[in-house]
This record gives sequence, C-alpha cells and structure tokens, in this order.
Amino acid sequence: MISTSDVEQAAERIRGRVRRTPVFAEDGVWFKLEQLQHTGSFKARGAFNRIIAAGSLPAAGVVAASGGNAGLAIAYAAREFGVAARVYVPVTAPAVKVAKLRELGAAVELVGEKYADAHDAAVKHAANSGALFCHPYDQPEICAGQGTIGLELLEQTGGDVDTILVAVGGGGLLAGIAAAVEGRARVVGVEPRTAPTLNAALAAGEPVRVEVSGVAADSLGASLLGDIAYAVATRTDAGSVLVDDAAILDARAALWDRYRLAVETGGATAFAALLGGAYRPAPGERVAVLLCGANTDPATLTSPTAAPPAARTPR
Repeated sequence: MISTSDVEQAAERIRGRVRRTPVFAEDGVWFKLEQLQHTGSFKARGAFNRIIAAGSLPAAGVVAASGGNAGLAIAYAAREFGVAARVYVPVTAPAVKVAKLRELGAAVELVGEKYADAHDAAVKHAANSGALFCHPYDQPEICAGQGTIGLELLEQTGGDVDTILVAVGGGGLLAGIAAAVEGRARVVGVEPRTAPTLNAALAAGEPVRVEVSGVAADSLGASLLGDIAYAVATRTDAGSVLVDDAAILDARAALWDRYRLAVETGGATAFAALLGGAYRPAPGERVAVLLCGANTDPATLTSPTAAPPAARTPR
C-alpha cells in the first residue's frame, strides 16, 4: 500500500534525475507527455526512486525482468549510478527495446515466451547473486516513483482535472497516480480487452491471472495485477474500461496524424478509451490522458483505419 505522502517523498528523491514532462490542452483534453521521459517511458521515475531509496547498492548491482520499458529504465538509472544492471526479457520483446537495453550497458538475458518466465529468472538471479531486485510494477518505491506524474499533472494544470485516464499492465502506474491525486481527481484504468488484469481483479475481488495477447502485450503484458495496484484501486474507487486492439491502433495513428506525437501501442491505450468511446466523459468533466511510452518503430505509426480529426473546440 502507498499513500500521497509516499509519492511526495519519491518526488523529493528523484528531483533533478527525471524530466518534468510537458502538458498541453487540445480538443478539450489535457495530454501529459510522459513518452518524453528518459528512456521513452514513465518507468524511469520508479527506477530512480527504487535505487535511491535502497541506499548503498550491492556489488552485483541491480536486476529486473521486463518486456522492455521497465528494463530500459532500470538500465538507465543503474548507468547513472555506475552500477551493473542485468535485465531478463521474454523472447517476444521488441527488437528496438532489446537493442536499446544493450546500448545502455545492461546484460540482457532472453528467457521464455512470457513476462512470467523472465520474472522467475530475475528473482532466481537476485537470490543467487545478491543483486537488488527491481520489480516492474509491484514494489512500493516503484509505484510511488511513477506516482510523481500525478503530482506534476496537478501542478501543471492548476488542479483543473477531474479524471485521469491511465493505461494498465501490472498496475504500478495506476497505483502511483491514484495515490498521488487521491481526494483531488479520479483515475480510470484503460486496458486492452486481451490483457484485462485490473478489470478481472475488480470483478473477482482479488488479483487473478489472465491470458495476455494483442498489439500492446509487449508493454501491457503482465498476466496478474500487482497487489499494491489492487489495494490502491479499491481504496480510491479507480475505474476500469477495456479497449480493442483496433481502437489502440487508431488512437496511436490519430496521435501522430493530429498532434505529431509518436507513441507505442501501450502509450496510446489510454487515449483509445476516449477516442473510441469506451470512456465517455460527463458534461463538463475535465479529462487528462497520460501518454506513457514512445519505444516504437516510427514506420508503423499510421493506420488505415485511423479516425479522422474531430472538429471540437478546446476548453
């Protein structure tokens, strides 16, 4: 479990280590551009908070399991502190992310078809070597670090936000932001219909394993919602909506066509709920969309089914 005070402490720890990413209002919506963060995703925030909060680091350095973005963040933060990083990734991880991991100096191990396989290997390495294990989404320091986005968003918008749409994989991002803005805004988790960890957990009354597939599985491919995310989601009454793969691809293409914003499929998932109608704001509701990642092949940004730009006036 984490609280607003945990997120505030994380913000102090990582100040000067991460970028304060921009916010802009367009078509009546706030967009938080976290895809411009170090290593191309929000994950750098949690990585720095986890490593700094640990204090002195073991000689074996740090280890993580990741479909890509969390590993990139851990590798980047480790390099900043001059310590070794080992990252276990499933063989399905995008080549662009694996190449970047190696460029950042991490030792990369390809293990299994799914994230769970890479996770088990990373945990085993941590136990055998003494390396600091950095979970991609279910550690208090990781979640609190991600939550600093919520504090920034409230500051940048003057608190002029009622609802924040956030993509969900394992739930660390949702947990952090929901804790950060508790009592000031509501968070709604958006997931691919083919990877519904939050939706399934809320329906079952506890985190349950789900089958994972689809266009965003490389970044939203956790098969089980984190315990921290479940606890924070239920405490803060976080919402949950599901979107189809086609809606995600349309949203990604629309972000490029309308605003020249390049994001990965996971990064477009929150916007897909708004663009495709899975989430329909009430009259006067002030909505923010978090664009959370940009590690993608630019050649794939457009989609033949992308919706045309809407003719709406920004608030």
